[in-house]
Amino acid sequence: MKGSLVRGATTDDARLLHTVKPLRRTIFNRVFAAIYAPAILTLLYYHAKTLIFSATLVSFSATLALLFSDLVLAFMWVTTQTFRICPVYRKQFPENVEKILKRSDFPALDVFVCTADPYKEPPIGVVNTALAVMAYEYPAEKISVYISDDGGSAFTLFAFMEAAKFATHWLPFCKKNNILERSPEAYFGSNHPCTSESEKIKMMYESMKVKVEHVLERGTVGDQYITSDQEREAFNQWSSNFTRQDHPAVIQVLLDASKDKDIDGYLMPNLIYISREKNKSSPHHFKAGALNALLRVSGSMTNAPIVLALDCDFRSNDPRTPLRVLCYLCDPATPPNLAFVQFPQLFQGINRSDIYNAEYKRLFQINMLGFDGIGLRYGSLVEDYYTGFRLHCEGWKSVFCNPERPAFFGDVPTGLIDALNQQKRWAVGLLEVAFSKYSPATYGVRRMGPLMGLGYAHIAFWPIWSIPITTYAFLPQLALLNKVYIFPKVSEPWFFLYAFLFLGAYGQDYLDFISAGGSVQRWWSDQRFWIARGLTSYFLGSIEFFLGCLGISASGFTVTSKAVDAEQSKRYDQGIFEFGVHSPMFVSLTSAAIINLIAFSQGLVEVFRGNNLEGLFVQMFISGFAVVNSLPIYEAIALRNDSGKMPIKTTITATLLAGAVYAASSFIFM
Repeated sequence: MKGSLVRGATTDDARLLHTVKPLRRTIFNRVFAAIYAPAILTLLYYHAKTLIFSATLVSFSATLALLFSDLVLAFMWVTTQTFRICPVYRKQFPENVEKILKRSDFPALDVFVCTADPYKEPPIGVVNTALAVMAYEYPAEKISVYISDDGGSAFTLFAFMEAAKFATHWLPFCKKNNILERSPEAYFGSNHPCTSESEKIKMMYESMKVKVEHVLERGTVGDQYITSDQEREAFNQWSSNFTRQDHPAVIQVLLDASKDKDIDGYLMPNLIYISREKNKSSPHHFKAGALNALLRVSGSMTNAPIVLALDCDFRSNDPRTPLRVLCYLCDPATPPNLAFVQFPQLFQGINRSDIYNAEYKRLFQINMLGFDGIGLRYGSLVEDYYTGFRLHCEGWKSVFCNPERPAFFGDVPTGLIDALNQQKRWAVGLLEVAFSKYSPATYGVRRMGPLMGLGYAHIAFWPIWSIPITTYAFLPQLALLNKVYIFPKVSEPWFFLYAFLFLGAYGQDYLDFISAGGSVQRWWSDQRFWIARGLTSYFLGSIEFFLGCLGISASGFTVTSKAVDAEQSKRYDQGIFEFGVHSPMFVSLTSAAIINLIAFSQGLVEVFRGNNLEGLFVQMFISGFAVVNSLPIYEAIALRNDSGKMPIKTTITATLLAGAVYAASSFIFM
């Protein structure tokens, strides 16, 4: 499949900006779907037949629960196929951009960097994010970096005042030496060439870092750090009445591209600090509100035609990223309704096994090849997803750009509770979209067509994975403990249907993962954490959402911590799960682990007593599979003594809950 060519160009690569081609596994995906779909329908028929001819209330209830769970699995499988029908791979040629467009004609670029809490999102990390994009291989005077400080912190403003001074040395150093890693922390943490110039720059960076961290630790910007009346006037805005939830707008232009120059005499990018006005009587709409405030301010100051939105820890890893964007936006053959170019969210510092599934390979690298792009509107905690969805509904298009050298890297949570809380927040936000009047399953299908509508629906309804996962984590095991067998015997033909559906789903998932460059270890972690999310983030997030629908207040927006704990990071690097704190997340997870272990042990006892394994096998297999996936939990309960072990309070609470669930099941299965 030929890529897009600039008008008037030949097929020579000299003026080629980008290409697109289908992936080879497309045919396999379609053939397998044609085989797998009838198997799903057959399973649903089996459940319906069993339900109709159920002789007891117990059999009827168990079959109904399995039928509902398998209907959810079937729906999620159908929506997944939208990513597999026509996956494509795109390649860009940024080196050709300047052959068809002068640098002086490059469009202006506004960069939005969002932060909300200087203690959970240390300012020095936000500074690294900003410095990396300020140093892009792009005309500096055409770049404007806007810092949205939704925490309204003087510490963040101080950090960027220092960063503005350091940038006058850092930017020319990067461009003169053609450095790829333009985040100072990443560069000085790598095996960079050691020269007198680099050592001098490193000392300047470390000096800035010490100042910023010292101010944060002391909790005040001391007079010794204020070097001008202009700076003093800026900090005077933080009066005694200034609070995080109630304060006037603060806008500070730290660098002005029209006059500020670096040490080599070249113009600097614009650098603007913004803390939007807040008061307790008006909703602020979290990050979506912050981004809309940035759009209003940037619209009156620079109004660039291209906008790049970044999280505070989402650092640029490729200085040519804007040129990759121009490969699409400046190609005359590109459709005029192309709204945005999407880069995958990748993470650095992931341990070898990726125990928390921080890579999100399926979401950001596999599925997006079939979706080819997914998105700041109010109404949801996942403002990026919601905005992309609404833009697509209004007829705008997108492309997915995943170059060999990752364009951006984010920081990975090293604590399990941070990873799960982030997922719970996403779950609530996704359900807000899924059950709104703009639901992708209805509104999206009508506006975008079935393929893209169902693709969005797959993501919006992610949290309902908790229904089948929770059902299969408890129902077969409780039935086994009560000597009730709810699956076909091994000798029955229906058993092979279950075996095919399980092996087919896991087998295709494995092939997708490995084809995308994943390892066996990370694939295992991916499926294990999918189960863990279903029992924790998705389950509790769904409860929080439905309580909110009933007007019952639940926990609000929480910022994922980017602060680093040395011991916790060490355990994470070793592939050890971090529990450490008592949480309802861990209670549900531990209860499931305990029940599965007891059920599997009970099944082994029955086998050793000479009972027929045929009727027990499926339930024993499910319990055993859960036990293998729960090994880190058993280790945290019984074998570890470090601060990341499972809290005793959590273990006791989970044990009591597991006992209560078993006792209740004994009455049900009587």
